[in-house]
Amino acid sequence: MLVERLKNAGVDTFQINMRNPFDIKAAYKLSGLCKKLGINLIHTQFLRENYIAVLSRIFNPRVKAMYTNHFVIPNNMIQKFCNRLVTPFDSNIITVCNKGREMLIANGNKASRIKVIFNGVDTSYWRESVESNMRNELGITDNEFVMLCASRFAHDKGHKYLVDSINKLKKMTDKKFKCVLAGDGPLLDDVKKQVSDLGLNNEIIFTGFRSDIKNLFMGSDLYVNSSEHEALSFLIIEALASGLPVIATDMGGNSDIINAETNCGILVEYNNPESMAKGILKIMSDENMLKKLKKNALKAVEDKFNLDKVVDRTYNLYVESVGS
Repeated sequence: MLVERLKNAGVDTFQINMRNPFDIKAAYKLSGLCKKLGINLIHTQFLRENYIAVLSRIFNPRVKAMYTNHFVIPNNMIQKFCNRLVTPFDSNIITVCNKGREMLIANGNKASRIKVIFNGVDTSYWRESVESNMRNELGITDNEFVMLCASRFAHDKGHKYLVDSINKLKKMTDKKFKCVLAGDGPLLDDVKKQVSDLGLNNEIIFTGFRSDIKNLFMGSDLYVNSSEHEALSFLIIEALASGLPVIATDMGGNSDIINAETNCGILVEYNNPESMAKGILKIMSDENMLKKLKKNALKAVEDKFNLDKVVDRTYNLYVESVGS
């Protein structure tokens, strides 16, 4: 999809097959491509690609390499050893959250190379209001509180834990609410069975894959993130930029987004349904709190997760890397 989008935007694309992280043939092809196109800097987004970018400098030492890490996941011992050998040759390493920096260091990456640059979104796009038809489409009344979770149905996204939390919430309140689950994935049928077994078919709505996420944001009152691990979730930032407060698990970079400074939501304990249910109920039950969190959500994105700031900081690192 990325290649197609780039082509549609008039950007030339070149694809190099990579068999493994130390594919010398791929590194040689990459070095030749950089020489042909006059490329001064290779910016990679994954560990394998970073290794190959650094290896390509054997054949073209004038090109610089930098790497963005999007995960907060421990590496195995072999990867840690390789990181100690390879990453000193990166001009810079970007991580999208502070927990990511800690993990990179633990994974053997050179600390002095690591810079934290938060993910960012186009605030003008997300602030632009649209008329949402979600409630009409899904048969949700105006007086029902709506929470949205849009993520792939996979183990690390925590849907089982979220459903257990909704089950707890149902027993805590008489307020009418709906939880909209958008997306598909390998565990979708399992989660649907769990919802049916718990008798939550009236409270939880499955929409399948949706491309109209802005429409879903505008029809909701709260965004819920139940993930086991996150770096810095674009969906959370996009929800905030749409004026939605967020309930999120205190995992990975979520604490960089939701904290005392931003005051745009509540962090809850992962895999603790009572903690999640109490957090949702707190926001559901306090209209003044909801209004304040919505206002703070917009401010947090403008101040900390604005795409213009990400571009400026990344460009400055490009200049620094090429000059190093």
